[in-house]
Amino acid sequence: MEWLLSPWLIATAMVSIAATFVLGSFHLLRRKAITTEKLPPEAAGGWPFIGHLAVISGPEPVYTTLSNMADKYGPIFTIRLGTRRALIVNTWEAAKECFRINDINFSNRPRTAGMGIMGYNYAMVGLTNYSPYWREMRKISVLNLLSNKKVAILRGVRELEVEALMKLLFDQCKSKEKEKVVVDMKKLFGDMTISLMVRTVAGDVEKKVDVGQKEKWRQLIREFFKMMTVFTVSDVLPYLKWFDLMFSGMHKAMKKTGKAFDAVMQLWLEEHKSRQADGNQEFDFMGEMLSIAGPVSQQFPLYDADTINKATCKTMMLGGTDTMTITLTWALCLLLNNLHAFKKAQDELDEHVGKCRQVKESDLENLVYIKAIIKETLRLQPPIPVIPREAIEDCTVSGYFIPARTRLFVNLWKIHRDPRVWSNPTEFQPERFLESHKEIDVLGQHFELLPFGGGRRVCPAISFSLQGTQLALASFLHGFDVSIASGESIDMTGSFGTTNPKATPLEVVIKPRLPTETYA
Repeated sequence: MEWLLSPWLIATAMVSIAATFVLGSFHLLRRKAITTEKLPPEAAGGWPFIGHLAVISGPEPVYTTLSNMADKYGPIFTIRLGTRRALIVNTWEAAKECFRINDINFSNRPRTAGMGIMGYNYAMVGLTNYSPYWREMRKISVLNLLSNKKVAILRGVRELEVEALMKLLFDQCKSKEKEKVVVDMKKLFGDMTISLMVRTVAGDVEKKVDVGQKEKWRQLIREFFKMMTVFTVSDVLPYLKWFDLMFSGMHKAMKKTGKAFDAVMQLWLEEHKSRQADGNQEFDFMGEMLSIAGPVSQQFPLYDADTINKATCKTMMLGGTDTMTITLTWALCLLLNNLHAFKKAQDELDEHVGKCRQVKESDLENLVYIKAIIKETLRLQPPIPVIPREAIEDCTVSGYFIPARTRLFVNLWKIHRDPRVWSNPTEFQPERFLESHKEIDVLGQHFELLPFGGGRRVCPAISFSLQGTQLALASFLHGFDVSIASGESIDMTGSFGTTNPKATPLEVVIKPRLPTETYA
């Protein structure tokens, strides 16, 4: 234990204490400087130095904790995260102020160690701050992958991956003809969406690797999202970054995951460059980015062309994978816990598609109840239940003064359960989107329902995500009768983190309901 008394460590401790004192004094003086302004109420329970970090760090999901705090402190309040203050918004009216009146001001992303280390030093468009670089990369992403025209062109890719899932499930049933076939649909939906996004972003690279390599990709994606949910010491106490580097090991783990993911992306990129050199034009997103990334790197020299290409492709792939997997999983959970809705969905499919073929994307226009199911799922179980932003300048929200650099957390989980807007808000009622709330959509203009966010940083992949999710859910419900493997209600417990995946597997019993030849 002699190292504890080393001169270096004693000096470091003294510097840290001095820094704490100086920063504390600065924040106290700033607090006094703005006491003439009306500040939001602050939640009780904050600890010295780390603030409310211990309160929101589990085991309950963050959205549940913040919702319970809103019941106690009101619809808008603040918490402290180390040296930073965070504004918690729990009503659609306040969300509208943030995403419309103060839209530009709340267009920055709170920065964390994970975002910088695994996100190519914030080159990923979903993680970078509002800036000319962000505007350029968002425009490129929309034009080359996420526009309505491009989404329509990619219809065949979505149908191909959904049909592959259907055939896989049918083959499992066929191989166990006299047995009960139990499958984990959480995993299978995840595998399908990963394959879909890899094919969309990087073409047919997945065809050339074995099953073990595919599983490594899936593990990397799971590890990436897990790491992105972690708050390190330096995220809340920046002057203690040395502690993370020396002792916590979290930065080292993030670097390992980031390097492993980059190795995969670099392999894909080199293959695309080789094909281009051979005169083969690539029409997937990474191929199109080859001719775009160079000029962008000249305009924004902080990042080289390869980094821009990999970072943008990584953003598209990860964003689509997580959103669609979570939505499909929760939709099936809700339907199995509400069998009347399950039957109603199958009746609609039988009426508009029949039982002689599989669902095509062109059928979706007539499947209004399927669309309502997806909307209601996004209301009850938004993939990202708490939207993080950060104030660029001082502003006002709901009559309260909000200082610059205040972090903003819009609690969609609470907003989507507002009894002033939604009757029986905790019940699964897809019919509400065909009757009382049929005019409300999920595009970010109706602030009562914001599963994809709002303002100028609203998710640009809404159309792509909805098309893929609706097609996959409709195809599965149409192709199989489904029951809960345990015979009990589905466990609706979510995982702790920034996204909202189901905590446990989704094991169900399936039985084909279409003629054998339709699965070929």
